[in-house]
Formats: sequence, C-alpha cells, structure tokens
Amino acid sequence: MEGLSVVAANLKVFLQPSQSNNLSLAIFRELSALLFKYHDEFDGVLLAYNVHAPENKGRILPGVHPFIAVRLEAKLLVFSPKPGMLLEGKVVKVTEESTIHVIVLGFSSAVITDEDIRNEFKYKTKHGQGLYVNRSNRKHVIKAGTLIRFIVKSMNEETLHIYGSLKPANTGSIKILENSSEYTNTESVTINSTPNKRRRREEVAQMTEHGGFVKDAPSHNNYDREIKKSRRS
Repeated sequence: MEGLSVVAANLKVFLQPSQSNNLSLAIFRELSALLFKYHDEFDGVLLAYNVHAPENKGRILPGVHPFIAVRLEAKLLVFSPKPGMLLEGKVVKVTEESTIHVIVLGFSSAVITDEDIRNEFKYKTKHGQGLYVNRSNRKHVIKAGTLIRFIVKSMNEETLHIYGSLKPANTGSIKILENSSEYTNTESVTINSTPNKRRRREEVAQMTEHGGFVKDAPSHNNYDREIKKSRRS
C-alpha cells in the first residue's frame, strides 16, 4: 500500500525538571501523545516511532519555568496519503445511499460515493445487506468485510477522513485483483518489483511488527526534519 514511509527526523523534546528521574518514560509519553494525529511537520499522521533514550540528562534551560531540552534522533512511521495514491482498507458497510465506508490501517475512515464507483459495479441488496457486484465478473463483490484497494481523492487532515474512488480498473476487491492475470502481469510488476519499494515495505513491516513501538528498525530515507514538541502541564 502506498502512503506509508519511514522518516528520519531530529526531534527536540521539552520536559519538566521533575521528570529527569525517569527521562526515558517522559520522552516516550511525549512521543506517544503525537500518535494517530496529523502533523504539518511530518506532512502526515504519525503511526509509530523508533527512538533510543539519550544517555545524558539533556540540557536545563533557565527561566521563570525552567525545563529540560532533550535532542533525539528518531525514525518515524508516517501515513501521508496523497491524491492518486493506492490505499487498502476493509469495508465496514455499504449503505442504502450507495456509499462504501472503509477503515484504513484500523484508525482512519474512508468513504467512496456512488459517483466515484465505476459503472461496471451495480448496487444491490442481499439478505438486507448492501453490496456492489461487478457486471462482468459476478465473483467480484464488494460488501462489509471485503478488503479493497482504492484511489485517494482527498483527505481531511483534521478528522483524518479520506475520500476515495473506485473508478480506475486496478481498484476493487484485493482478492479479485490479485487473482486477475491482467492485473498480475502489469500492475503488480510495477508496484512490487523494484528494490526500493521492496525495501520500503520491509521498513514499514519492521516498524509495525511489535504494535508500532520498536527500537531497531532500519531506515534508508534521505531526509530528516527538526521537530519541536513542548508540553509544560
């Protein structure tokens, strides 16, 4: 799936002096507060982090309310869907308004309206359940529980709500697409064969294999960013 990347970043975390006794815990709490939220600095949603607690105690900055400034080097798993990208998700329902509702990565909701579904799909109801059936391939059914691949049209950064499309031929039920010889011989070669994309998939897998909190996942991204996060509660 597109839209996932491992970002190397330089972070600066500001902590209260009272937190110096357990600096590692304080740092992880600060970073955890950033998870599953959109951040302009990352240009996406932070899903996981990979950071080592520093050996030193950081630098105390004087002032009316002194605090500790700690510099960190981290690898961040960022979800940054852009228009035209292919995403994957699980259909949670197909409504009477002919709208497909999808959950992506377990936290972000997506919606695909009837006008963004190609004409070869026809809306039907079966046993009181809404579904879409492909006119040319009756086995190609999209209903609650179906894993689908769709194109991103836009994303609301505040609500993390994605608007998608099933207009392109390489979208729809993942099971059907992967069993299609036409798709396998063309699209999958483009998506899966290059070393860089294989490497990125391996990085993402390592960042998520332990629930999103791992310490030693490698990253080969060529850019980093300075991020400052301050909480003085």
